[in-house]
Amino acid sequence: MKFTFTDKKVHIPDRVHAYAEKKVGKLDRYFKTEAEASLVFSIEKDRHILEVTIRSGSTIIRVAETTPDMFVSIDSAVASIERQMRKNKTRLEKRLRQDAFNPTIAPSEETFPSVVEEEPDFQIVRSKQFFFRPMTVEEAILQMNLVDHSFFAFRNEDQGGIFSVVYRRIDGGYGIIMDQP
Repeated sequence: MKFTFTDKKVHIPDRVHAYAEKKVGKLDRYFKTEAEASLVFSIEKDRHILEVTIRSGSTIIRVAETTPDMFVSIDSAVASIERQMRKNKTRLEKRLRQDAFNPTIAPSEETFPSVVEEEPDFQIVRSKQFFFRPMTVEEAILQMNLVDHSFFAFRNEDQGGIFSVVYRRIDGGYGIIMDQP
């Protein structure tokens, strides 16, 4: 597993990086290809924040943990990632290594209890078809506001008709998601 460490406005000792590399590195057994882990450390007031993003092929797993101690944040983040992976085990099996979920840790080594919660299948309860007509971003935002939705899909006239989605952000602004041309 390749690691990238980022310290935001704080200097984190090498022993913390080494501990994080050891703990997060154990997750490498789940992936077929070599995964890339990005760890962002920050401290705000007395809160130690760790954001972990793991990329392996098209699979991206992200978790953020905040605790009073950085070592506890690391342990908690690793446990959260394992919990996410177990919860979505059936959906991830095609993307992960064949024996990824076979137990390899002795029960005495586990720091957190294993709670296996199988997530129910996704259930589509409604289906619609639309013709996405070309329009500008401003027109799409206007249409979104007129129908009082939080997002609006359209063909972006300014970008050659590529599929785009405008959405209302929590801070009151707007965002846009565009397909690559």
